Amino acid sequence: MLQMDETAGAAATVKSADRVLDLFELLGRWDREMSHTEIAAALGIPKSSLTLLLRNVVGRGYVDFSSVTKGYRLGEAFSRLARQSDRQFDLVACAQPILARITQAVGESSALNRMKGHMAEVVATVLSPHRLLSHMRLGDLAPLYATSGGKALLAHLPEDMIKEYLGTVRFEKITTKTLKSVATLRRELETIRRTGLAYSFEEFTPGIVGVGTVLLPRTGHPIGSLNIAVPAVRSTPELLERSGQVLQRGARELVEQVTQAGADVPE
Repeated sequence: MLQMDETAGAAATVKSADRVLDLFELLGRWDREMSHTEIAAALGIPKSSLTLLLRNVVGRGYVDFSSVTKGYRLGEAFSRLARQSDRQFDLVACAQPILARITQAVGESSALNRMKGHMAEVVATVLSPHRLLSHMRLGDLAPLYATSGGKALLAHLPEDMIKEYLGTVRFEKITTKTLKSVATLRRELETIRRTGLAYSFEEFTPGIVGVGTVLLPRTGHPIGSLNIAVPAVRSTPELLERSGQVLQRGARELVEQVTQAGADVPE
């Protein structure tokens, strides 16, 4: 009987640990807020049990709760752990000179993007020297399906995440050329994985053509994307081809720096 009690206790302990880890992975998966109800449904946890779990992790700072939106997201404690690591790697700082070389090579604005929920966020940029240019501003957000950098990120997510995204995405008619269907987007994603390049032909900003490529370290999970934005009046097949080559060369260089720093994003 004592052995059975010990086994049951161990199983309960492991189950609790699994639930905490499942929670962290869920919140980190898309880097967005989720409600109590959404978390309970996604993890299959009774709401009463989830309430106790959230109370603990919020109290320790590993999850933040917004009293305004009533949503939960990963907390500051994770950032503190990262800052304590000797292997911390500043992707933005390393990307900046590479973006400068990309813009110098093609004469067009370039940017580094990261995934933020179902959006692509501009986190570094170098502007074109031309008077007519695309202004990609820090913090700009765009749906993953609408920009070259967003599509490059989306195409290289694990298949289960792509299926989850395609099952929930709602297409906003941002311009007359914005993608409208899952089938069309799925075909584009397959082409992007095959060629390594993503395109957006005035699908987010009228008059702007984008070329993008993913930053894919050995972990196999994208850590970002690089893209070039070209005014349509200057866009030619030759320029887009050269832009793609320059982007892929820059992406390889940046990923190599990540690898050398030993700071690939977690599996």
